[in-house]
Amino acid sequence: MIMADDKDVLRDVWFGRIPACFTLSPEETTEREAEPYYLLLPRVSYLTLVTDKVKKHFLKVMKAEDVEEMWFEYEGTPLKWHYPIGVLFDLHASNSALPWNVTVRFKTFPERDLLHCPSNSVIEAHFMSCIKEADALKHKGQVINDMQKKDHKQLWMGLQNDKFDQFWAMNRKLMEYPTEEGGFRYIPFRIYQTLSDRPFIQKLFRPVSPEGHALTLGDLLKELFPAAICAEGEL
Repeated sequence: MIMADDKDVLRDVWFGRIPACFTLSPEETTEREAEPYYLLLPRVSYLTLVTDKVKKHFLKVMKAEDVEEMWFEYEGTPLKWHYPIGVLFDLHASNSALPWNVTVRFKTFPERDLLHCPSNSVIEAHFMSCIKEADALKHKGQVINDMQKKDHKQLWMGLQNDKFDQFWAMNRKLMEYPTEEGGFRYIPFRIYQTLSDRPFIQKLFRPVSPEGHALTLGDLLKELFPAAICAEGEL
């Protein structure tokens, strides 16, 4: 059950924005100088889902034969479109001044670093795969499997169109905590990291200890990523 106070927090998270400045790479061939493009990026969405205006802006100064698949980089690092925007910013630019300076590229696609994203249907498939994986951990997949196809579509359209109420009308079902069954089976999580060969840490973690005590984020980090805990026990 989502309480009123929880909904205020969820709304604040949903409407979190990152001011960004998109500039065309000097390596791209243009017919005239390309002005930067400024945009407020929703933290919970995906770069390739919210940058149609960016693409249209820069296509105005380019020849059609010089345009291939659009991709983005920050300080020379290709940005993985299948990571949420907030995760990308926190991983690569959280200590930098705003706006976030993102470089736009149309050529020399980094095949070894990025997945191709030819259409929004690819983003939708990735998003729904993540939703199903999380529900398998929480409810053995029972909730997502009981939902109809139109419910899945409403969930996706809510994200795509940045509609909080439309999204949460469906997502609340996936977040229900069945206390009579002891709560979630496992907590779905990923700890993303940049300074490692492993892009993220993901393991089974129960919300309650064998002794019946409710576990916290601090407990999870102590077990799986102790480097995140300061000497005083603070995050």
